[in-house]
Amino acid sequence: MVLEKIKNEAGKIVVGKEDVIELLTVALISRGHVLIEGVPGVAKTTIAKTFSDIIGLKFTRIQLTPDLMPADIVGSVIYDQKLSEFRVRKGPIFANIVLADEINRASPKTQSALLEAMQERQVTIEGTTYKLDDPFLVIATMNPVEHEGVYALPSAQLDRFIMRIQIKYPDKNEELDLLRRKHIGISETIEKVKFDFSRIVEEMRCVKVSDAIFDYIYEIVSKTRNDNRVRLGASPRASEHLLITSKSLAYLRGREYVIPDDVKELAPYVLAHRIILKAEYEMEGLTQEGFIKDIIDSIEVPK
Repeated sequence: MVLEKIKNEAGKIVVGKEDVIELLTVALISRGHVLIEGVPGVAKTTIAKTFSDIIGLKFTRIQLTPDLMPADIVGSVIYDQKLSEFRVRKGPIFANIVLADEINRASPKTQSALLEAMQERQVTIEGTTYKLDDPFLVIATMNPVEHEGVYALPSAQLDRFIMRIQIKYPDKNEELDLLRRKHIGISETIEKVKFDFSRIVEEMRCVKVSDAIFDYIYEIVSKTRNDNRVRLGASPRASEHLLITSKSLAYLRGREYVIPDDVKELAPYVLAHRIILKAEYEMEGLTQEGFIKDIIDSIEVPK
């Protein structure tokens, strides 16, 4: 299976994090984008670069800073003195996998430059529209404990991300393995995994979804809108994202149909970042992920 091959190759470079590699693969074939939250030093950049290398895709990294301008991301028109003509200089957004590092450090104007790219898979430079590469995956990172010199991501932008993945510190065995690798100086070479993106997407679209699964997804999402603990529930786009990622997960695990466990497993990643809880419940310790778990536990699982 292609997923197992990707995980095995990633394991040569990244210690643990198989679940993150799986979720990135799900996002890629779902044609979505991912927001990764994690403190510095938990291998966010390494994971993104390794994932790209394994499946042979072009990778770029954009370090977001307060003084970064939209043109620094999408590109600009410059005058070529040698040719005595204007030409387009394409920015780093023109890649298959784009790592937008510390996205919340960029100004809202610069953050908005990513919106057209993420939603429309195209950018506009001086009035001319350019299609982006296919596949196209934006992996944006955030430091969850940073509060100075950052800009909050608006709900409209958060809703563009198909998933939010929170990367935590490695457990004892993983960190010891990491230390031993660094001590010995292990440097393994990864092998590219044959990844026929167009064929995989077409086969994923054929994964069957029963009426019971459709109802299950609707019940979960609609309950986030009608709970007195929330100020903002999940949008219809969230329903679409939960459906497509469930189909992708089923496909990657070798099934031709979606089961309730696919939906349950992905719901916290797909829905939590779209929820805005009321302040009094946040003060009591309720998290977005905990809220989604409560919702799932309250709904009868279809047979």
